[in-house]
Amino acid sequence: MMTTNNDAVTSATGGGFTRAELEEFWDSWLEVNREAERIGDWRIMAEHYAVDATYGWMYSVDEHFMAVGRDQIRDYAIGIEMDGLDGWHYDYQASLIDDKKGMIVGFWKQKSGILDDAGKEFEILGIGGSWFGVERQTSGPDEGQLKFAWQRDWFDMPSTAHTFLEIIKANKAPETLLKRMSVAGLGVPGHYKYEDIPSPVWPPPVERGDYVSQKPSTQDVTEIEK
Repeated sequence: MMTTNNDAVTSATGGGFTRAELEEFWDSWLEVNREAERIGDWRIMAEHYAVDATYGWMYSVDEHFMAVGRDQIRDYAIGIEMDGLDGWHYDYQASLIDDKKGMIVGFWKQKSGILDDAGKEFEILGIGGSWFGVERQTSGPDEGQLKFAWQRDWFDMPSTAHTFLEIIKANKAPETLLKRMSVAGLGVPGHYKYEDIPSPVWPPPVERGDYVSQKPSTQDVTEIEK
């Protein structure tokens, strides 16, 4: 059952909030995203994250990105990882808000702001998105405020590589983008092998099983045991 605007829901930290508060927080996130794109600096979005938030995504089977804490999110996830992407924009096409679990999923298109000779904008095809967990902070400098406790992204990596190469082939890549593309691999801050990730691929409360919707069937368990 979905809550009404007057019904408080409870996050994993025990802080209640209403549907209206959650929607207001999300609207503020969309606004700061647009401002970050306008000025070409995504670091201004860091204050939407909890001090101990985690933010990660997967590059390949054995290369994952993970930032732990607001400072790493500011410096790595929306800092180093976004540097050189001036003019790029990530327009949310749809958003789903679960006010019972305190989760939001946003689906975005990834466009470069760079036009080919025919005037068409280079775009990374495939569906990209972000999965957020929202919690009211119960202590510390942000006590009482709603913040993202975690975020996990997904995107089409083969399509991303293809689009970058197409921009280069068309001689449309600015120096800032070429420099960004040279920053890659496990030596970059926040990049880890799977076994070394400081926070799980799945968000911590989901990994714990707090929101399991469907348990394995008896047949599945039997097959695993065999």
